[in-house]
Amino acid sequence: MKISNKQANIKLRYNIVTTFVYLIGIVLIIQLFNLQIVNGQEYRETSNTRLTRESTLKAARGNITDSSGTILVGTTTSYNLEIYKSKIDNKTLNDTLLRVANVLEQNNSKYINDFPITVNPFVFTYTDKEKEIKWKKSNKIDENLTAEETFYKYKEKYEIENENVEEAIKIMAMRYQISLEGYSSTKSVTIAQNISVESVHIFNEQNDLFPGINIVEIPVRSYPKGILAAHVVGHTSKITEDEYKEEKDNGYTMNDYYGQSGIERIAEKYLKGTDGVKQIDMAVDGTITDEYVQTAAVQGADVVLTIDANLQAATQTALQKNIEKIRNGEFGTAYNATGGAMVVMNVKTGEVLAMASYPDFDPSKFIFGIDPETYNQYNSKTTKALRNRATQEIYPPGSIFKMVTAIAGLETGAITTTTKINDVGKYSLYSDYPKYCWKRSGHGYLNVTHAIQHSCNYFFYEVGNRIGIDTLAKYTKYFGLGTKTGIELTGEEKGTLNERTQGNVWLPGNTLSAAIGQLDNMFTPLQMVKYASMLANGGKTVNPTIIKAIKNIDGTEVPREEYEAYFNEEFGIEKTKIEDLNIKQENLDAVLEGMRSVTSESGGTAYSTFKNFTIEVGGKTGSAQTQIEDENGEKVTHAWFLGFAPFDNPEIAVVVMVEGGGSRRLHSRSCT
Repeated sequence: MKISNKQANIKLRYNIVTTFVYLIGIVLIIQLFNLQIVNGQEYRETSNTRLTRESTLKAARGNITDSSGTILVGTTTSYNLEIYKSKIDNKTLNDTLLRVANVLEQNNSKYINDFPITVNPFVFTYTDKEKEIKWKKSNKIDENLTAEETFYKYKEKYEIENENVEEAIKIMAMRYQISLEGYSSTKSVTIAQNISVESVHIFNEQNDLFPGINIVEIPVRSYPKGILAAHVVGHTSKITEDEYKEEKDNGYTMNDYYGQSGIERIAEKYLKGTDGVKQIDMAVDGTITDEYVQTAAVQGADVVLTIDANLQAATQTALQKNIEKIRNGEFGTAYNATGGAMVVMNVKTGEVLAMASYPDFDPSKFIFGIDPETYNQYNSKTTKALRNRATQEIYPPGSIFKMVTAIAGLETGAITTTTKINDVGKYSLYSDYPKYCWKRSGHGYLNVTHAIQHSCNYFFYEVGNRIGIDTLAKYTKYFGLGTKTGIELTGEEKGTLNERTQGNVWLPGNTLSAAIGQLDNMFTPLQMVKYASMLANGGKTVNPTIIKAIKNIDGTEVPREEYEAYFNEEFGIEKTKIEDLNIKQENLDAVLEGMRSVTSESGGTAYSTFKNFTIEVGGKTGSAQTQIEDENGEKVTHAWFLGFAPFDNPEIAVVVMVEGGGSRRLHSRSCT
């Protein structure tokens, strides 16, 4: 049978494909023979002497800046020293660690030393015997062993051959750190933090002398403006065990740092970046042969504050210096002023332009772990330096509250702008509850404007009595007093106000104290500056804010509604709606004129301070009596100043509070 041309072509192609497949198979067999037989030993040796590890590239936290972009909190590069387990014997490991310790010490760097024994003489570092016993128990050591006996027990455990105890303790400290955290060929242990550049150069250049050692670049917080706005920006510290358990699913490790207060805490989600991955090739003896970035780290978002750095600096300086002057008696009588707060606000937008709290603290102290002595000093009951007094402490307002009483009386018709009340010194409407004006001889007949100018207690006793506590409480709430402002800071206090509540018996005489800002009235300085802003802007409510924007590293902004919703839900921040007061202009003018007279007219309680000012200011001084007793058993009096400027077209409101600031004759000067 004759084969057609078509069949012949098909057979030819089949033969070609078959031949090609055979050829490929022969090539693969030859190559496999070459890999396994000819060069097999060489490749096996190479494989056995090379390890590949992944190392985390830590992402930098986002910056915190003022409104103009000035960096208040940034990031700088630090170098940590870590060690991987490698195929070296115990003696080589100990010798390596001693060389590491010597290099660090010669270049003013330190290794991590949590081993609780020092030598020459041998002593435990614990000052608390119970802590020493607890440590011994957790490490299975007889509690009766001395420091010297314990030292030699560990020397034997780690097979340290060095007879010099100074050398041995260096090795011991790092071996102890390694045993605490555990390490392997793929898991490192950090044995030194923030080492010097000189140390880095030595470890890199003499890598073969330090098997298993690796240098890691770590982004750490920096504070180019020092303690500026410390209570606002807050601080970070190494993540706690509880925080790690809560956040580990969000990409955190036990070596991460975590926001603890201020903006660092509330904006942690946005400030934290995304870590990257670095590949490290290392020989089995621990020397690094190559490294490269597998996944780049991504820096966190920047948080832009409403704060103005220059104004913030001036605010902090003024607050500190004047508190010191009060203590030194430079305004007359010396008072034991223990601290204070000052807040500056835009009266139209509610933006906080400056917020100071004193005593302050240095957030950089927390970067590598704060020492116990400094922490105890910051956290003592007297200094409370870590507390933001502007938002986290509440105080009786005293006389700066009197404008609330005035507005309530005017708006309800209990008084008019022309009503005059005769101050005779003693207010004796309630015989069992006599009250006095600060001027015991009385001010005579005063209208509301002059009553504010002279801070006449008698006048406001009478107004309070006419309107009653329920009306006074209603207007107090209108101004946002006794209510959280909802500012983007954690730990804001709500405060308390005088009001009739279920279960409490309200006596008519109590209203008199309430009308001049005493009794249960307790507000934060931030609430008071909000109230001052509402007076200055005609009664329009403002919502205090300290975050202007959150900007991602790619230049985009996080929508305000998004981060505000997150803050509200995550931190339980309450945004309370307060209606505009719509104060009658005639009534408002009478009150504001009284505040102008405080600073600009002879007889005003702050006239001596402001008489030479080139800008006209509306203000009010206040001295608030407390139930706190000083070392002499006398009641402590807080000093306040509340004001706004320029008077004709207000832009900013200011509130200053000084704990233990003294009498009304002093506070107009000390709070300016």
